[in-house]
Amino acid sequence: MVPVLPGGAPRAVVMLIAAAAAVAAAPAARAVTPFVIKDIRVEGLSRTDPGSVFAALPFRIGDTYTDDKGSAALRALFATGLFKDVRIDIEGEVTVIIVDERAIIANVAFVGLREFDKDPLLKSLRDNGIGEGLPYDRALIDRAEQEIKRQYLSRSLYGAEVTTTVTPIERNRVNITFTMNEGDAARVSSVTVAGSSAFSESTLLEQMELSATGWFSWYSKNDRYARSKLNADLERLRAFYINRGYLEFGIESTQVTISPDKQSIAIAISVREGQPYTVTAVRLEGDYLGKEAEFQELVQLRPGEAYRGEAVTSTARAFTERFGQYGYAFARVDQRPEIDRATGQVVVVLTAVPERRVYVRRIEVAGNTRTRDEVIRREFRQLEAAWYDAALIRLSKERLNRLAFFAEVEVETSEVPGAPDQVDLVVTVKEKPTGNLNLGAGYSNAEKFTFTAGIRQDNAFGTGNSLGLEINTSKTQQVLAINTYDPYFTVDGISRSIDLVYRKGRALNQLIEEYETGNQRLGITFGVPFSEYDTVYMGLAADRQEIGSAIGLPLAYLNYRVLFGEKSMAYPLTLGWARDARDSVLVPTAGRYQRVNFEYSFAGDVRYTRTNLQYQEYWGLPARLVLGLNAELGWGKGLGGKPFPVFKNFYGGGLGTVRAFEQGSLGVIDPTGAYIGGAKRFNLNSELYFPVPGTGNDKSLRIFAFADAGNVWREDEEIDGSSLRASAGLGLSWISPVGPLKLSWGKPVRVQRNDRIQRFQFQIGTAF
Repeated sequence: MVPVLPGGAPRAVVMLIAAAAAVAAAPAARAVTPFVIKDIRVEGLSRTDPGSVFAALPFRIGDTYTDDKGSAALRALFATGLFKDVRIDIEGEVTVIIVDERAIIANVAFVGLREFDKDPLLKSLRDNGIGEGLPYDRALIDRAEQEIKRQYLSRSLYGAEVTTTVTPIERNRVNITFTMNEGDAARVSSVTVAGSSAFSESTLLEQMELSATGWFSWYSKNDRYARSKLNADLERLRAFYINRGYLEFGIESTQVTISPDKQSIAIAISVREGQPYTVTAVRLEGDYLGKEAEFQELVQLRPGEAYRGEAVTSTARAFTERFGQYGYAFARVDQRPEIDRATGQVVVVLTAVPERRVYVRRIEVAGNTRTRDEVIRREFRQLEAAWYDAALIRLSKERLNRLAFFAEVEVETSEVPGAPDQVDLVVTVKEKPTGNLNLGAGYSNAEKFTFTAGIRQDNAFGTGNSLGLEINTSKTQQVLAINTYDPYFTVDGISRSIDLVYRKGRALNQLIEEYETGNQRLGITFGVPFSEYDTVYMGLAADRQEIGSAIGLPLAYLNYRVLFGEKSMAYPLTLGWARDARDSVLVPTAGRYQRVNFEYSFAGDVRYTRTNLQYQEYWGLPARLVLGLNAELGWGKGLGGKPFPVFKNFYGGGLGTVRAFEQGSLGVIDPTGAYIGGAKRFNLNSELYFPVPGTGNDKSLRIFAFADAGNVWREDEEIDGSSLRASAGLGLSWISPVGPLKLSWGKPVRVQRNDRIQRFQFQIGTAF
C-alpha cells in the first residue's frame, strides 16, 4: 500500500491563513489615498517569471489603486504558493511589489526505506505538492511525515520513526531527505475467542486470517495486525455463524493489546451466539415479471433446513442475474427474515423490485496498455445498442479470463445521465506478462560454443495472436521451430495455426554408439467454433523423417529404417473436437474440458492412424478445496500391413502422465536401452487442491495431493489393468512469471522391478 498524502483544501487553508497574517503585518495595510497607477515594479524575483506576478495582480497601469485592491493583490500572490513573503510599497504613483520567493525542491530522497516501493511513494508525494521542481512548503512536509508514519502503523510497524531533513543548497533550492527507522513488525502473539459454546475456539480461529505467528507466516504475513484485517475477520465470524442459523449472532467486544516494546499484539474477541433458526418457508414478494415459478426454482433454501445466510445471498444474486437476462440491469432484491424466537423458526422473504429495462449504449475498455481494444471487444457477446443481458455479460467475462492475457477482468455498469433506459459497460482489465523467454549458452571441447533460445508470446504485439520460436545449436541437438496461432484468422472466429519444425539430433545408446535422426515438419490447422465452448479442428501436414548412420541405432529405429527407408514422408490429416467449459485455463476450479483428436496419414511412405481422447473435470468443494480428474486414452495403428511408426509413439511416466516414474520411461524398452514409448497409452490422474494458509483468495499458489495410474503398451499388446503403474504424493502448483509451474514428490504404489523411479519432478507449462 502506497501512502496517500492529504492535499488540496488543507494546503489552500494554510496559504490563506499565511496571506491573512501577511496582510495584517504588511506596511501596505496602512491607509493609502487612492491614486492612478503610473507604473508597477516587481522586486525580489530570481527564478519566477514576472508574468506570473502580473497575472495574479487585480490592477493594471492606469487603474486606480486602493487599499482593497492592495489587500486582494497580497492574497492572490500568496495563493500562488510561490512566495514566503509579499509586501507592497508605494513610491509616489508607482506600485512596488516586493516578494521573497519560496525555496524550490531540488531532490527528494529516502534512507532506510524497505517496506514501501520508492517510485509509487515519490509519485504520491508529488501529487500532494512535494517533488522535484515544486515550491518547498514545511507544512506539507510535516503532514507527509505523519501520513507515512500512519502507513507504517497499518503494516504493524509500531516502532517505525520518520525524520525529515531539509538541506538548503545554492540558488534558493533545498534537498529533502526522509529517513526511516522501520524496525521490526509487531507480530500477533495470540488470538482468543470467548463466549462460544456451539463451536470450539479452534474452529472459529480457523475462519480468521489473523493468527499467531506460525511456520508459514513469513510468506502469508497472517501475523501482521491491521485494523482492516481484524474487521474482515469479524465479518468472517459473523458469516460463519449466520450460515449455520445463528441469525442473532453478535460481536460483544474486541480488545487489542500491544506489548510495551511494541513487538507483540494480543487480540481478544467476545461473542454472543444467540439461538439457531430453522427455515419454515421462503416467500416471494414484489414484481417477478409474471415468472414466479421460474424464480422459485432458483431458491437455494428449503423448508426444514438451518438458515444459511450464504444461501440467501446467493439466491438474491441469482434473482438479480435472472432479471438482468431480461434487461433489468438495476433490479433490486431485498432480503428480510421473519423470526419466531419462541419456536426458533424463520420465514425468509425475498422482495423484488425490477426497476426499469435498459439497453447498452456503449462498451468502453480500460486498463489495456498493450492489448488492442479489438482483442477484448471480439470476445464480448453483449452488443452495443442491444438489450442488457447479464448472461451474455458473464459469458463475455469468462471468455476474457480464458484468454489468460489478464490478471483481472472487471465489468461495471454505469447509468447514462439523462437517459434512464440506457447504460454503459466499462470493461477494466489488468494485464499480465504473456511471454516466456529462455536463453542459454555454453562451451565445451566436444561441442565448442552452443546457443539455445526459446521464446513464446501468447499476445504478440497486443494482437491476441501467439508466436513461438525455438533455436538450439548444440552438436547433439539442432532445432529450429516456429509456431504461429491466430485465433481470429477470419472475422467469424475461425482460428489458424502454422507449425514449421527442423530438427536434427545425435544420440548415444547404452553401448556408447552414436546414431543420427532428423525431422522436418510443416503443418497448418484451422479451428472452427460451433458454439461458445465447442471447436472443431482440421489440419494437414507434411512430415519428413530421416535416419542417418545405422551405427548404434536402437532396434526399433533400425526396423523403421528397413520398412520405410532412410528418408520417409508422411502426410497426416487431422480432425479434432474440443469443448472447454472450465472457469479458467490456468487455475480451473470448476467446469469440464473434453478433447478428441484423430490423425490419419493417407499418403506418403508411412501410413497410420492415431487417436487421442481426453476428459478433464473440476469440482469446487467446501473449505475452498478443488477436486480435479483427468483421463486420457491414446491409440495408434499402422496401415498397409506395416507397424505403427516408432516416431509417433505415445510416452508415459512423469508429470502429465504417471508421476514418480522417470519422464517417458514407461512402456517399451528397446534392447539397446532406449525408451521408445508405445502405440497405446492410458492414464488417469486425480488432484485435490488445498489453499495455502494465509493466502486468502489467491489461487496462483496451491498445494495438492495426487494419485495417478497408467501405462504404455505396444501395438500388439492388449491394454491390461494388471500392468498399470500407480503412484501418489504431494505437490505445489504456482502460476509463476514464466508460466504455470508444478512440483511434485511422489511414491510408486504399483511398480515393477525394472521401472525407473524419480520421486521429485517439476515442469513448467503443464496442467496435470
